[in-house]
Order: sequence, then C-alpha cells, then structure tokens
Amino acid sequence: MSAKIVPSVLPADFTRLGEECAGLQAAGADRIHWDVMDGRFVPNLTFGADVIAAARRVVELPFEAHLMCDRPEELLPRYTEAGCELVIVHPETLRQPHHAYQAIRDSGARPGVALSPATPLSQARWALDLVDLLLVMTVNPGFGGQSYISGMEAKVAAARALIDHSGRDIELEVDGGVGPDTIAGAAAAGADVFVSGSALWRYPSFGEGVADLRRRAERAGRA
Repeated sequence: MSAKIVPSVLPADFTRLGEECAGLQAAGADRIHWDVMDGRFVPNLTFGADVIAAARRVVELPFEAHLMCDRPEELLPRYTEAGCELVIVHPETLRQPHHAYQAIRDSGARPGVALSPATPLSQARWALDLVDLLLVMTVNPGFGGQSYISGMEAKVAAARALIDHSGRDIELEVDGGVGPDTIAGAAAAGADVFVSGSALWRYPSFGEGVADLRRRAERAGRA
C-alpha cells in the first residue's frame, strides 16, 4: 500500500499561509487540502478561491478543494482557475450531482464526491463512473480538531469493496480526526489517502509528522 498524506491547512497561521504551504511541500506531503466552508451547509466560514490562488503562486504541490458549500455549482470553475487539480463536492448540496461532476472534469480538474457521516454510501454508488476520488468523512464537516468517529471504518471498508468492484482507479480518502492514534484503523479499512489537520500541526515538524503518518498508514495497510 502506498499511502498519500494530504495536510489540511485549516489549522495554519493564516498570516503565514504561503510559508506554511511551502513547509508542507518541503516535508513531503502529497497534496494540500483546502476546506472551503460557506457558513450555510456547515456552521463555519473559511476561505475561497482567491486565497487558494494566492497560495498556488508559492508551491507546486497539487491542491484539492473540499467544497462544504450549499449549491456550489456556479463557483466550480473558480477553483480550477485557482489551481486545484481536484474539486470535491457533497452530493446533497447539488441540484444535479452528475452534471456537477462532469462540469468539474470539463473545467480541467478531477471530480471527487464527499460523504458526511450520516450520508449513505448509495449517494456515491452511481457516480463511480464519473469521479476520481471518494472521500469518507470521519467527523461531521464544519470544524477542525474534532474527534475521529471510529464507527466510520465500516463505511470505509464498504467503500473500498465498492471501488474494487467497479474496476476503476478511484482514490479512497478519509478526513477528520486523522492522526497517529487513528490513521491505522482507517488504513486497515481500506483508505489510501489521509487528510490530517490539527494532529499534523502537533508534531515537532511537518517533516516528522508526514513521515510518521505515512509509516503508520502503510504498516496498517499491509497487515
């Protein structure tokens, strides 16, 4: 198993956002994860495409935008223009989910589908021919620093089986409470991409954190 570690910059010092993104790149992170929240779909407000575009100028790492927004269809091209290679949406926020996935691909980005803890896996079942990533949330979306919901590992395992059955090369990502004490469970369940925010910032350095999380995930994925 090759584990991808994708830091969320939600815990970053926003006055030094470019520096912190550069530090994550130097640490060996695989991508940078942008939690875009609108204060409507989730009770929090973060950053939009302009902030992402500013950070794009200082790092070469791939970016993924996780849109926790109500009705984001009209804004989808802006995240591709800002430099995001992946754009991830929640199907319950979309008027026409399949049209939105295709619109993301048409804009030049890869589409992903995100499932909140209460959102059934069936919401993604019929989209596997259209998306390149399936994100299983292991916390309720909206705030960083929440505790990992271990009960979601059964959903991760079911998602892995669904992806394997599809025969498509779809990444299975987990996001929420992922750290040194929880990443092994998600990896053993079948995830291969791991978003880590607050836990990564608690390591002495980004380099130590990325290496440790990757090592724990790959060890559990081989077990």
